[in-house]
Amino acid sequence: MFSLNVVEIISAFLVLFAIIDVTGSVPIFLNLRSQDKTIHPQKAAFYSLIIMVGFLFIGEWILKLFQLDISAFAVAGAFVLLILSIEMIFGVEIFRNDNTSTDNSSTLFPVVFPLIAGPGSFTTLLSMRAEYHSINIIMAVFLNLVIVYLVLRYLDLVKRLLGESGAYILRKFFGVILMAIAVKLLTSNLSTLIASVNGTGP
Repeated sequence: MFSLNVVEIISAFLVLFAIIDVTGSVPIFLNLRSQDKTIHPQKAAFYSLIIMVGFLFIGEWILKLFQLDISAFAVAGAFVLLILSIEMIFGVEIFRNDNTSTDNSSTLFPVVFPLIAGPGSFTTLLSMRAEYHSINIIMAVFLNLVIVYLVLRYLDLVKRLLGESGAYILRKFFGVILMAIAVKLLTSNLSTLIASVNGTGP
């Protein structure tokens, strides 16, 4: 259960980094701030950590409730990740993040949900349960949220360092990585799922 693995942590970190895409969301954060919306970096990171780690375990319980296994969810999740990667690479908008709240704070919505802890993150977390140990996924989540905190805390500095072209390039680069990860998830779990359906699996 507590099998720390650096390779797994790095792999899970990269997957979540591509999904959360905090650098690609910098223009959204800046736009919210230009509308006099406040974003609290500490609260955003903390809320996201609680939600994502909680869903990592509750999500598995939900699967058991509906008598589904991780491989089945991983295959379904792979398709979602593939669609998200297409969104990142080609700029196709699938998940709209309209903010209709009249509250001056945008920390919980839309920053925490759905930008950080959204449908893509939830699907990714449960899909990775088929590949990695839970402790390594939690470590990857924590490291990603440290980066989220730093980006939100030093938003102006990040804007100057990356620039619009830098954020654009990072988004496309991690979109390609995410597509490759989706294909790997699909191929590595599809055979297990087919064997299970045919009654030839373990």
